[in-house]
Amino acid sequence: MTVAKPMEPHDYWQEVFPPGSFVGDGGFRTSFPATLADGRQILLPIRPLSDGRHALASLIINQASFEVEDALAEELAARLAPFGPEIVAGLPTLGLTLAAAVARKLGHKRYVPLGTSRKFWYVDDLSVPLSSITTPGQKKRLYVDPRMLPLLRGRRVVLIDDVISSGASILAGLSLMAACGIEPVAIGAAMLQSERWRQPLAELSPQWPDRTVGVFATPMLVRADDGAWTASDTRI
Repeated sequence: MTVAKPMEPHDYWQEVFPPGSFVGDGGFRTSFPATLADGRQILLPIRPLSDGRHALASLIINQASFEVEDALAEELAARLAPFGPEIVAGLPTLGLTLAAAVARKLGHKRYVPLGTSRKFWYVDDLSVPLSSITTPGQKKRLYVDPRMLPLLRGRRVVLIDDVISSGASILAGLSLMAACGIEPVAIGAAMLQSERWRQPLAELSPQWPDRTVGVFATPMLVRADDGAWTASDTRI
């Protein structure tokens, strides 16, 4: 095993490393090694939060190599298959890349992209407010194209985002589905980022934490006295 070395920003998310390539027990400096179910690893950059004491590992899937995207989509499709999904709905923006790839892996011909850009034929009743940890302060709305409703209603829907962190985007997606008279059978993501999402989803319905699956999970990180990052159970 080797300790992850500093990388250029464009180097992240580009390679799936063999099992045991990197130490994963703490003392991280700039990178966090995420481990897939089969032991393979992906290096993620560490993003310090505003308090300077905590940080999160970051994944931006539309900047990843096709190899990484394919590995994440294949594993997520396998984890969602037991729910019997008939159609995939993707959350914007980064969740759309993963949702399309997962739909292909499931053998579907298409998927349904949700959006934040209001087309003139959209209706406000089929939209909800949307916030994101990566775009703080921006006021957006999440829409479903009314023409896509026949693909969703009466079918087993899975709702997909690339990362589930605070749970805000997934809650918006569930609220929008509810406004359409739809209850997804499962929620999927490439990365479950810390544990902060569990409580908001459980407050909406106790079923959701158990019906949420990810390819891998990453912890909240806390800065040690020597400046390195270690895993923490802290929820902020």
